[in-house]
Amino acid sequence: MIPLIFSDIGETLTIKKIGGLPEVRKHMETMGFVVGGHISLVAKNGGNVIVNVKETRVAISEEMAQKIMV
Repeated sequence: MIPLIFSDIGETLTIKKIGGLPEVRKHMETMGFVVGGHISLVAKNGGNVIVNVKETRVAISEEMAQKIMV
């Protein structure tokens, strides 16, 4: 299990755990980041990370990406 930020671009991953405060986890869940869900890393640039989640591209901060374990 590694943080999303350390995965390779283009790789399809399964979310194993989402860390952080309950409010943060709830917010991530509303954006489609759920344990067992599949995501892929599209790009890393300027401290932001772009991922495909449920066929939608979402930009999250590097800090958030470190809380998503895959």
